[in-house]
Amino acid sequence: MFIVINHQTKVSFNSNWIVRYIKLISNIMFTGIVEAIGIVMDLKKSGSNTDFFIESAISGELKIDQSVSHNGVCLTVVGLFDSGHIVTAVEETLKKSNLESSEIGTEMNLERSMHVNSRLDGHIVQGHVDAVGVCAEIQEKGGSYEFGFKHNSKNITVEKGSICINGISLTCYDSNPGKFRVTIIPYTYGHTNFNSLKLGTNVNLEFDIIGKYVQRILSQSSTFK
Repeated sequence: MFIVINHQTKVSFNSNWIVRYIKLISNIMFTGIVEAIGIVMDLKKSGSNTDFFIESAISGELKIDQSVSHNGVCLTVVGLFDSGHIVTAVEETLKKSNLESSEIGTEMNLERSMHVNSRLDGHIVQGHVDAVGVCAEIQEKGGSYEFGFKHNSKNITVEKGSICINGISLTCYDSNPGKFRVTIIPYTYGHTNFNSLKLGTNVNLEFDIIGKYVQRILSQSSTFK
């Protein structure tokens, strides 16, 4: 089977990719549209895991076993308290995200998993962090804000393509290997933890899932015509 890249190029691939794609679409988790800011009220170590006690405007609507994106990391609600909820991050998640540097008072962008019949207002986000990026540039642009980020991931960004940063669906530009920029409108700046970013701040990056599949197909293909 072939994907036609242009009128001269065809890329062969295994038909199992179609099955994977169908599974992907049926397991959409998030859209990258932040619902609320959560505040870390307490952290407790449990072996190599960490329990996060989070207060937020949506905590009272959550239930145990519910999936919620915390700064772009899909975590399961394991407990509830008066004004908040509790989630647990395992050692692997802590190492591969900026959750490891969280402390009391840290703000987290929160989004509940989407319903099957919901509109996809952002883009397909799984809640699986690919890399930790670093904020390398901040400029105010007459009310909006331009942020530049660097990363060491082999994943790529595409000019005017989608990127998820700390759980926020954004459009990237000045896309180059290991770096890109995004522009934040005032509403997003004021309603997410982007307003607390500083130069050198670590952020969670999840690259576009469709782009990752295409990149893998191209890298594994042995037929280019």
